[in-house]
Amino acid sequence: MAYSSVKAMLNVSRQNNQPLWDVILQSDLLESGLTRPQSLAEMHHLWQVMVQTSDNYCGADRSASGFAGGDAAKVAEAEARGQLLTGGYLAQVMAEALKTAECNACMKRIVAAPTAGSCGVLPAVLLPLWRSGSYNEEAICRALYVSAGFGQVVAARATLAGAEGGAASAMAAAALVELRGGTAEQCAEAFAMALTNLEGLVCDPVAGLVEIPCIKRNVIGAMNAVSCADMALAGVVGHIPADEVIDAMAEVGAAMSNDLRETGIGGLAGTPTGKAIRDIVQMQG
Repeated sequence: MAYSSVKAMLNVSRQNNQPLWDVILQSDLLESGLTRPQSLAEMHHLWQVMVQTSDNYCGADRSASGFAGGDAAKVAEAEARGQLLTGGYLAQVMAEALKTAECNACMKRIVAAPTAGSCGVLPAVLLPLWRSGSYNEEAICRALYVSAGFGQVVAARATLAGAEGGAASAMAAAALVELRGGTAEQCAEAFAMALTNLEGLVCDPVAGLVEIPCIKRNVIGAMNAVSCADMALAGVVGHIPADEVIDAMAEVGAAMSNDLRETGIGGLAGTPTGKAIRDIVQMQG
């Protein structure tokens, strides 16, 4: 996927009267050398892995550190008892985000889209809609192409490492708008608003593990994606174009202390409790 700007993707879609997902698919074919059926098969395979990760979740599993696991089951059980403020789709999104992120911490198979640390966001917003029968697998895969196209632009203009929470959320927002029949421009607005909301989010993994606070941040990424998709579908705009938001994110990230850039030194990792957890993990070997 060779696009280095959202504007270029939108222009091709508009000029050719071509769906955005197909513009991105065509770009993938040119770059990868795959045939159209091969590319589609790969995307369907990735979706099936996302499904299998969720299906194979076990609430009794724990990560090697012992600090991750079981939270998705708690949310699902609380929702079933009617204890949550949210319910239905939003409660399912919350549980699914935790599921996949916990599976990653427990060394299970996941799709790192865009990274392992943010792997719960995309499946979280899509799985409940697919399981309800609202959308078939073909529609889901078209949405995944859209998310991949936006993710590629982030990778080209900025970085995904350490910025994955916002990038995953923005990619998921664009995917949801595509799924709901929104325009290419609305996909871009959802993406831009979601990335704006998480611009400047630090990456401070406690003990250097993708567990605390990374797993719970998958939830906020997914919830942010849903709200921004809905705003875009309603006609709300963020006023700053997507490409400029990406560039601003890169500038903010570059200005941050190295201690807050995935080093496991500052932020929550540097708190007394964070350091105590680090010491426990180190003693475990």
